[in-house]
Amino acid sequence: MRNCLMTISDKILLRKRSVIETVNDELKNICQVEHSRHRSFGNFLNNIISGLIAYSFLPKKPQIKFQTQNTNQICLF
Repeated sequence: MRNCLMTISDKILLRKRSVIETVNDELKNICQVEHSRHRSFGNFLNNIISGLIAYSFLPKKPQIKFQTQNTNQICLF
């Protein structure tokens, strides 16, 4: 990766990339949300929504602990 300025939220998500990839892997393999050739847009949405509902019922899900702090500092960007 090239060096560039990143926001704090992007830096946090970059550190938590493994958790994000784990969630994507569980959605594809366990909940069967994968790219397939749907014949209609309704069937595509049905597949995505049913996979997300199945994921919400999984007993153990990975989490990212993310907290924000509001400060009264002046930002010059």
